[in-house]
Amino acid sequence: MAGQRSDCSAMLTYKPRRPKRAAYPSAKGVIVSSFISQPPRPLYTADQAGDIDRRTIAAGTDGFALMQRAAAGAWQHLRTRWPEARALSLLCGGGNNGGDGYVIAALAAQAGLAVQCLALKPVEALAGDAARAAAMARAAGVPVEEWQEGSSLCGEVVVDAMLGTGLGGEVRGAYRRAIEAVNQAGKPVLAVDVPSGLAADSGALLGGAVRADATVTFIADKIGLYTGQAPDHVGEVAFCPLGVNARAQSDIVPRGVLLDERQLTEAFTPRRRTAHKGDMGHVLVLGGAPGMGGAALIASQAAARLGAGKVSLATAPEHVAASLIRCPEVMAHGVRGGADLAGLVEQSDVLVVGPGIGQGAFGQAMLAAALESDRPLVVDADALNLLAERFAGERRENWVLTPHPGEAGRLLGMNAAEVEADRPATAEALGRRYGGYSVLKGAGTLTAGPGGLGVCPYGNPGMASGGMGDALAGMLGALCGQRGMDDDSIRLGVLVHALAADMAARRHGERGLLASDLASCARRLINPGSDNLQSR
Repeated sequence: MAGQRSDCSAMLTYKPRRPKRAAYPSAKGVIVSSFISQPPRPLYTADQAGDIDRRTIAAGTDGFALMQRAAAGAWQHLRTRWPEARALSLLCGGGNNGGDGYVIAALAAQAGLAVQCLALKPVEALAGDAARAAAMARAAGVPVEEWQEGSSLCGEVVVDAMLGTGLGGEVRGAYRRAIEAVNQAGKPVLAVDVPSGLAADSGALLGGAVRADATVTFIADKIGLYTGQAPDHVGEVAFCPLGVNARAQSDIVPRGVLLDERQLTEAFTPRRRTAHKGDMGHVLVLGGAPGMGGAALIASQAAARLGAGKVSLATAPEHVAASLIRCPEVMAHGVRGGADLAGLVEQSDVLVVGPGIGQGAFGQAMLAAALESDRPLVVDADALNLLAERFAGERRENWVLTPHPGEAGRLLGMNAAEVEADRPATAEALGRRYGGYSVLKGAGTLTAGPGGLGVCPYGNPGMASGGMGDALAGMLGALCGQRGMDDDSIRLGVLVHALAADMAARRHGERGLLASDLASCARRLINPGSDNLQSR
């Protein structure tokens, strides 16, 4: 085992708490081109990962050899992350996840570390590869003790190998108490495959979950590691395929894909020297009811900074002066109702409806005018609430709905807690019910459309402030106006929005981050090679 190697040198590492800086090649001017030549990393469910695992074994790979590869990958990551550690505490469950833990224990002992191995299931009751792994640990001189409430965790680093992807219900009994003990120990934690208690398919908590500093996941990357409550529990995520090509199983369709900041290098390419504003789309923002003008201004400026050729704003007359001061390039029009919109809608390529429209007569008139048009729509904020309550039954393919969990619940007749219990399923349900595309905002924002789910692993808690959704709506409008409404445009808008927030947070901190801070950062992101980007 001392020579056991893993292919984790090629693994994807995702660090949600410390967004990475990207380096982009030099270019002057950009347009949105075809999105990517290399497809994003696929994300699977626990059942799909298990199926790929079983097929790999059936095709001739020894199951215990695969377990050894997984343990070697986790061990490699542990030594890289905590090279000074000289003592480990491992908590091992009764299945293959526990087996991975026992093999890690053997590797640690062979490397000369002090190893404390606590079993959540008696070793004598183990079967199959897990039993072989426990025997290997003992042969390496690792003492295995049964975990008991009050057991002290002596290691400098704790390894969570209790529960894998097969957990179907709430964690109870000794496992629940062990999870609490790990979280209370105040020591760095490495989770094997999935933090115990976290649902691999949804990112929901199954009663409680380990808070890991790093998670190494195997065979197939799991969608639940990137959305829901996962960002508070997974830490740095490393994907180790163990030499298995999940994509080769063409009949197993991934649940979604993971968006990657590297996609920007291929999404934005130099503009033609002969390009003019008519080529870049005309976005019309419908918003800003009396006394609620800020949201529409944020959306308009975001659209302009994302490269729209022209941006018009239809808003309450009292907000026109503020728009001219804030961004004179936006063509602001004072409107009082639907009758004032006909010409504006006709001249536009895409409509953004919702920022600051309210749910009164003004908002109803704005949404009605948008729904009567054949233009692609970005529907946000109170337009979503009106859609749920006063325009029920609407369905179209050329719109994108951008709800937060509360708005998504109203659209689907659920509450926000039910939405958060299974965010991927909610995003898919929005598509079935309303057609077109949807963006379910929150930690691990999800996009849904004909191309399936996309999961954005970027963004930060500083985005928990007013106006962030309005900025996203404007960015989506700009990109749809430039390249049409499709899965790639929607995913790209979400990606730029989140990365812009991360750039702004790196510069000035998360607290006090404003939605209006994102526009200038987003501009830098879509202009690869700009001096400002290189200095960030």
